[in-house]
Amino acid sequence: MVRAVLFDLDGTLLRIDLESFLGRYFAALRDVAVGYAGEPHADTVMSAIQSAVRAMCEPHPGVTNQAVFEEEFARVSGSVLSEVWPAYERFYAEVFSTLIDDAGPAAGARDAVEAALRLGLPVAVATNPIFPRQAVQHRLAWAGLADIGFALVTSYEDMTACKPHGEYYRQVAAHLGVDPRDCIMVGDDRYLDLPAADVGMRTFYVGSHEDAASDYRGTLSEFAELLPRLAATSDDA
Repeated sequence: MVRAVLFDLDGTLLRIDLESFLGRYFAALRDVAVGYAGEPHADTVMSAIQSAVRAMCEPHPGVTNQAVFEEEFARVSGSVLSEVWPAYERFYAEVFSTLIDDAGPAAGARDAVEAALRLGLPVAVATNPIFPRQAVQHRLAWAGLADIGFALVTSYEDMTACKPHGEYYRQVAAHLGVDPRDCIMVGDDRYLDLPAADVGMRTFYVGSHEDAASDYRGTLSEFAELLPRLAATSDDA
């Protein structure tokens, strides 16, 4: 029986060209770096940010992703992140929302989320927690879901693991108060989302790779139609 639902954000609930978005995002971050470090040192700052992101994606039990990011940023850049954070705070408050381009709600996204909520299931936005909470909230707004009371929205402040590590999925299930085997992960990335199966979660794939191994596949609208049967029975529907 499914007792909780995890939805990926980028490419699942949010329609977005991720490669294009990340290009805009890192270019905008570089402008911030130029503003406080100067042009000669901006590349060092960007190298520190990219190294810190990679560090978050490696196992680091019991340490938040944010703490890992800050330590690696300081090691590579020679700067303490808290000292320059006001510049990034302004960036997330004033600039990040302008990076939307043509991103918007994915077809069927709201119906799928509301189908889970109508069934009384806790719903998590299981986005890879490499962004600050404010950046995730902006992307939820782009997806037309800012008004939804999710049980959990993962961000780098709270999580101690990233996708596709099993510890990430176990931590989400624990926060929702359910066994991982009673969860279903809905996502479009076969490398980041479908490894939820490694901890016993069922998976629903909304991506385009025909050889991706998942329990179910289809559109978000088809997931919304299937979910009541999954929540009502322990048999595979």
